[in-house]
Amino acid sequence: MSRRGRTALVLASAMTLGTMPAGVGLAAEGDVDPVRMIEAMEAAFGVTPGHRRNHIKGTCAVGEFVGQASARRYSRSPLFSGEAIPVIGRFSLGGGNPGASDADKGVRGMALQFQLPGGGLQQMAMINVPVFGAAEPKTFHDMLVALQPDPATGKRDPERFRAFVDSHPDFHGLAEYNSRHNPPPSYADSRYFSLHAFRFVNGDGEKTLVRWYFQPRDGVKELSDAEREAAPDDFLESELIGRTEKAPVEWDMVIRIGQPGDPDTDPSKPWPEDREEVKVGVLTLTDAMPQEQGQCGPINFDPLVIADGIEATDDPVLKARSAAYAISFGKRISEQ
Repeated sequence: MSRRGRTALVLASAMTLGTMPAGVGLAAEGDVDPVRMIEAMEAAFGVTPGHRRNHIKGTCAVGEFVGQASARRYSRSPLFSGEAIPVIGRFSLGGGNPGASDADKGVRGMALQFQLPGGGLQQMAMINVPVFGAAEPKTFHDMLVALQPDPATGKRDPERFRAFVDSHPDFHGLAEYNSRHNPPPSYADSRYFSLHAFRFVNGDGEKTLVRWYFQPRDGVKELSDAEREAAPDDFLESELIGRTEKAPVEWDMVIRIGQPGDPDTDPSKPWPEDREEVKVGVLTLTDAMPQEQGQCGPINFDPLVIADGIEATDDPVLKARSAAYAISFGKRISEQ
């Protein structure tokens, strides 16, 4: 097996977070302090001052979103007014290594900030995997401990990681998905998922449980094994910039309607495939650029920055993401 093939699954599983410093034990039951999560990323990847601790390698984009009338049945959010909403986007690789290879297995992210009328904001932080690798923050921490490098060698212990997988069934969905899928040849060739459930609230106050994803109009594509092995370390940014120079890149926003019994606070569990789906808008990106030249760099892309008409659930992983984002944001801003 090739170098990339040997390390693919472990790296893919580690991309969302990092590793804990040596000597840190398994977390106690309950929530894990988000400060410890950020310290874990710093211990795993090092610190590039003034930059994100996770999803550090990224590309900015700009464009607009137009909501469709079909959404108004479910949400009164100004996101679905039918008017063109300016959007700032950021595409990224999971992890904190700015030199990571674009051909490595692992998650790709699409983060969006919608600039709503009157100065309001809606943010989304999505990845191109339909399930998350944890039902609660504690699993994050246990995964990080399992992936911590040996102080003597600087390498991760595959046996320790396998023991973590065996003892954490809520991680299995992500691991299995990553084992079956190769990365895309372009950021524009991926579907991006909300992961978490939200509640849409319409003008009558009626609430509907939903998850959403963005479906690329150019179709979903993956590199073959041979293409991935031959791919250069850096191609995603230049490909996206070149593509938007030729024509806009579009995604359909699709919501899936939850039914009684569908998990609303566990992003590690998928919903049944037969759930009703409704297209509620179109995202069009017209320009992409390196993040040093774009507007996405200073934006936190907190998934709990949500506008009226959309409500968060009590998902503990969603709350933990928001808290960790805030700490990371504060650190990198103070370093600039």
